[in-house]
Amino acid sequence: MTPPVEPSDTHPRGDAPRTDLSPLLAACEAADADGVVVIGDRFDDNLRYLTRFSGPDRPFALVVVPARAESRSGGPDPSSARAVLCAPALFHEQAAREFVEAAREPVDADPPDGSNQPFHDGITRSVCIEDAGDPPGLRAASVLDDLLADRSDPTVLTPRSIPHDAALHLEGAGYGLASTTAVADARAIKTAEEIDRLGRVQRATTRAMARAETVLAESGPVYDPDALATLGVEEPVLVWRDGPLSTERLRRQVNATLARYGVRDAGNTVIGAGASAADLHYTGVDLLRPGETVLLDISPRGPHGYYGDLTRTFVVDGDGGWERRAYVAVEAARKAALATLNPGVTAREVHREAAAELAAYGFDPNAGEGEAGFTHGTGHGVGMSLHEAPSLSADLELRPGHVVTIEPGVYDPDLGGVRLEDLVAVTDDGHSILASYPFRMVPKTPERP
Repeated sequence: MTPPVEPSDTHPRGDAPRTDLSPLLAACEAADADGVVVIGDRFDDNLRYLTRFSGPDRPFALVVVPARAESRSGGPDPSSARAVLCAPALFHEQAAREFVEAAREPVDADPPDGSNQPFHDGITRSVCIEDAGDPPGLRAASVLDDLLADRSDPTVLTPRSIPHDAALHLEGAGYGLASTTAVADARAIKTAEEIDRLGRVQRATTRAMARAETVLAESGPVYDPDALATLGVEEPVLVWRDGPLSTERLRRQVNATLARYGVRDAGNTVIGAGASAADLHYTGVDLLRPGETVLLDISPRGPHGYYGDLTRTFVVDGDGGWERRAYVAVEAARKAALATLNPGVTAREVHREAAAELAAYGFDPNAGEGEAGFTHGTGHGVGMSLHEAPSLSADLELRPGHVVTIEPGVYDPDLGGVRLEDLVAVTDDGHSILASYPFRMVPKTPERP
């Protein structure tokens, strides 16, 4: 089957979402601060979200200054709010393309270079290439010196994750620093564009889950001692294509499918079997055996930096014991959580409803790590980071645009684990599952979409 062509495959700018930087200006106004500085590299999710700049692995800086600050050297519309990306050496063109030009509004009959196109959020963007060999903290201070030349005792906001050396450079240049959560708060509420990109990655994730389920459906149990000896194992095992099926063989099938659909596994394909299914982040190698739970948690990353997250649990040739009771309980907890997931509800209430349902089935809803029962929260936010706000254990009000996992589970270190997970967006009138995948404990070859 030929993979579908997503819009990002053909769009000249890669179809990346655009980030509205105005929440940073609002944070400056609320804190009576003179600007915002964010420093990191391509692995810093805050910086990638704000700039949409995708490289390299060397540190760089973003400086955002409200309109009240005027430039000593002028530049395009010095009375407007300004955002300056201090690009690493040799990356000026890419930074200009991804940070500046991609943020412009399309306007008919503009010059080919797009120089007269307005920016979608009204904040004038530019790329600084001066002093590219200096540490990013010093480069950010130099930009601030220019943009805040008329300010005395200036204060800038930074995320708490600012590198220590960058903080020292800014303070040494005379800038007071104050911590802000403005970036994390903005990231927590997804735009329609962002939800679309999350949905694309999640659809690819369902294809990978379908491949895993197909492999499990095609596998068969081997109990005969002579056959097991031929396979080089002593205990009953699942066999697929004439060889013992392991978590690693299954993981490779999943990851190959993810790549086929344009996303990467990012080292996040968790597959546990039997006792290792009770390990929330198991990426080791185990043989799959009949009657044991096989837990697959697939969390790839798409080309724009957004994650998917999907979990299903299967059993091949089970006897309907602990695993069946656990599966029924987790299904009920999932339904209870979804029934509660609405705008205006506190995130913690969603978790409480799921936990109460598991308790009704006899599972400990407050189990600690390594104990039998429900050992984690019901869900977390997903976006440019696999785990971000909001947590469904937090005492905050859910709002339209929040995208969270719903993933109740129960575990027994001696028996295995069962978890069921979907990625869900909170909407104005309830919620929407971003990409559906069937629920069944006994695997079968899924129908082609």
